[in-house]
Amino acid sequence: MPLTPTERDRLLLFTAAQLARTRLERGLRLNVPEATALIADTVCEAARDGLRLAEALDRGRGVLGPDDVLPGVTDVVTEIQVEAVFDDGTRLAVISAPFGEVEHDDGAPGAVLPHTDTLPEPEPAVTLRVRNTATVPVSVTSHFHFFEANPRLDFDRAAAYGMRLAAQAGSSTRFDPGAVVEVGLVPMGGDRIAIGFAGLVDGPLDAPGTKAEALKRAAACGYLGAEGAER
Repeated sequence: MPLTPTERDRLLLFTAAQLARTRLERGLRLNVPEATALIADTVCEAARDGLRLAEALDRGRGVLGPDDVLPGVTDVVTEIQVEAVFDDGTRLAVISAPFGEVEHDDGAPGAVLPHTDTLPEPEPAVTLRVRNTATVPVSVTSHFHFFEANPRLDFDRAAAYGMRLAAQAGSSTRFDPGAVVEVGLVPMGGDRIAIGFAGLVDGPLDAPGTKAEALKRAAACGYLGAEGAER
């Protein structure tokens, strides 16, 4: 059965979550990968059930408590991010406080410590006007391949190919229903390989013909701004 990289990642997450469920049923406390997989999978399944983002996040937060995980896990896992397919498209679900409100030991090995220095935002290479046609808010994180952002966001997809938001790592931009927001974009760095996201590329961004093929896929899947833009 041929599977895309995105589908393989989803099956891997589900398998890890099932392992965590069986160990939890045996009375074992979960480690970091097990707890992360179980919470992320719970959110993905909630999206598959037709729940909205806020409801899916609540379900994810309710699956585990501090007593269900090994000591130190709550200090290491303070936030979980997973791409889930909702009725209105693929969205990044950010599960903050995944075990509920707990006190954290900043001296614990592996604990996540906040960085107080503020780094300058990169200078935009492209500026686009983005309109949210959905009936719910849409958030896009700084390093998401903006070309593959929610299909109900209407903007020039071709101009956004290979780009991400010109924003600090870990930040996000919110698009309220009906709002038009001007955003700056910069080229994605590194090896420029886009794996996952909405599955429109799943490979090297700059390979011959990849952009045109991705635009065709986006248009076929109803992504606004991609119609007739194959170039």
